[in-house]
Amino acid sequence: MTSPAQTIGIAGAGAWGTALANATAIAGNDVVLWMRSPEHAAALTATRANERFLPGVKLHDRIRPTAALADLAGARAVLLVTPAQTTRDMTAALVSVLPAAAPLVLCAKGIERESRAFLCDVVEAVRPGSPVGVLSGPSFADDVARGLPTAVTLACRDAALAEELATALSGPTLRVYHRQDVRGVEIGGAAKNVLAIACGAVAGKGLGESAKAALIARGFAELLRFARAYGGEAETLMGLSGLGDLVLTCSSAHSRNFAFGQRLGQGMSVAEAAGGKLVEGAATASALVALARAKTIDMPIAEAVEQVLSGAWSLDQAVDALMNRPVKSEN
Repeated sequence: MTSPAQTIGIAGAGAWGTALANATAIAGNDVVLWMRSPEHAAALTATRANERFLPGVKLHDRIRPTAALADLAGARAVLLVTPAQTTRDMTAALVSVLPAAAPLVLCAKGIERESRAFLCDVVEAVRPGSPVGVLSGPSFADDVARGLPTAVTLACRDAALAEELATALSGPTLRVYHRQDVRGVEIGGAAKNVLAIACGAVAGKGLGESAKAALIARGFAELLRFARAYGGEAETLMGLSGLGDLVLTCSSAHSRNFAFGQRLGQGMSVAEAAGGKLVEGAATASALVALARAKTIDMPIAEAVEQVLSGAWSLDQAVDALMNRPVKSEN
């Protein structure tokens, strides 16, 4: 059952922002879709298609493209769908536009590289006292944009707000579950991108499906250890925003992080594998590993990814390091 119509703002008109705009409009809401470029906004208004990011997908009639941040002012909530490393600047830009009571829902997945801060903490530092949420789960933009069945999790510390927003965004093609465990949901989204790079590298090197399955299982154990140490709930990580997202991202070349790792496994350099595109897992790896070390959390797969990305290890050295660790009980 959908909620009464309201206006939802979406900041960021890449593939994921456009997909969420379509799903939110299908759920019965009016959508204001903000992007930086006035030319891009004019083109979307005229053609009703975002061919650069989602070719063949038409914008829903209830979506209004704009390049004016002020147009987000009347939104019940704003979904922030810009890259994780721009979260601080984008939140600061929205402070003068959004009423203090308007929730900002983070839809990017990462950890701020310079400060090693979780993104919710970044938002709360810039917008103290205002509500913040996190949306995460197993969801490829193309699937969501085309109306294929998808389920995700939305977390806010305020249980009533989490339920309200989940109800507003849920529709016939997107099911949104709600939780209060903001930390667990954002850790699941950030850490799985790093682990997906490892799985992609295993695929690219042709190391077999058994190795990939082992990495997913042991990567999930790392994710659980990290989340518990930083206040996340194990139950959250066993759901959509943890295990569900990990399995999807670690199993498909549709994942940018998996595809990046796959190219590394095929012998490309880090720069060649990225191809000039943003890879959130690569941006997050060093911060994730530093936070793990700060609490002596054992994360050998994440550490191996970080060592490869930094140039300290080759992929062969990373595999050897993982396979020659001391034998231990499974936990």
